[in-house]
Amino acid sequence: MWHYTLKRVLAIVPIFIGLSLIVFLIMAMIPGNPAQALLGAWATPENVERITRDLGLDKPLWQQYLIWIGNILHGDFGRSYVLNRPVIDEVLQRLSATLILGGSALLLSTVLGLLAGIASALRQFGWGDRLITLCVLVGISMPSFWIGLLMIMLFAVQLQWFPASGMFAIWGGGDWLDLLHHLALPAITLAIVATGVIARLTRTAMLEVLRQDFIRTARANGLSESKVIYRHAFRMALVSVIPVIGIQAGFVLGGAVYIETVFQWPGLGAMLVKAVATRDLLLVQGGVLVAAAVYVLINLCADILQALLDPRLKS
Repeated sequence: MWHYTLKRVLAIVPIFIGLSLIVFLIMAMIPGNPAQALLGAWATPENVERITRDLGLDKPLWQQYLIWIGNILHGDFGRSYVLNRPVIDEVLQRLSATLILGGSALLLSTVLGLLAGIASALRQFGWGDRLITLCVLVGISMPSFWIGLLMIMLFAVQLQWFPASGMFAIWGGGDWLDLLHHLALPAITLAIVATGVIARLTRTAMLEVLRQDFIRTARANGLSESKVIYRHAFRMALVSVIPVIGIQAGFVLGGAVYIETVFQWPGLGAMLVKAVATRDLLLVQGGVLVAAAVYVLINLCADILQALLDPRLKS
């Protein structure tokens, strides 16, 4: 297992190099002068030249990349000109809020998706299967930001059960109950699409496993139906579902960009939207790179967990 884990960790190195190149080139290809966009009304020729020189934008593109990646390897992500603080401090502060939102949504979608997929497979073609399939299709078909607006109108405006925005109450609070109260709507909104995807694939995997010979053998040996389903069938189906959960983590992180904007959640997504609007290059590059690194690490954990459940994958 250690040999397999080491191989997976080493495989991440070229992925990170590719990610850094993609992030850097995308920001470099955005039209316009970043220095002029940063300065706005203060964009005199002298100020533009100074900011261009400070940002290293007067150097060749390959040299800019080497300087940037070299600084990152030393833990220096640069300094945000708009916020006037180190990029890494701002990114880590916002990342904690995004991980709370994204982690809650991913946990919620995983639990509900697995339960819905198992229930649907055990009642194939029954009314329960049809109802779950209908709910899944409706959830997958609707954009998350639109679901979020509907949630705000119903539960925040009409019923006034939950707050419409923020991470904590503006008049104080700050405890776990206050956080959960603000977290409910954005986490549920962000989890809906991922829940549908996980439920559909869990249903497919369970139906395939239930047709296998070892399931018939387990039933013939007198094992109870609950042991057959949850000890044998579910474990084998989970091997196929785990990679999908890892992929959904990426969609959850990506969806956090507009969900955080809709609910004014102070996370990485909302920060990136503002940073792109103000052309804060170093902040955008640092934020996207850290978010991509989190996604890669989540998928690494998913691969290791999948190998633990199915030792054949280690060969």
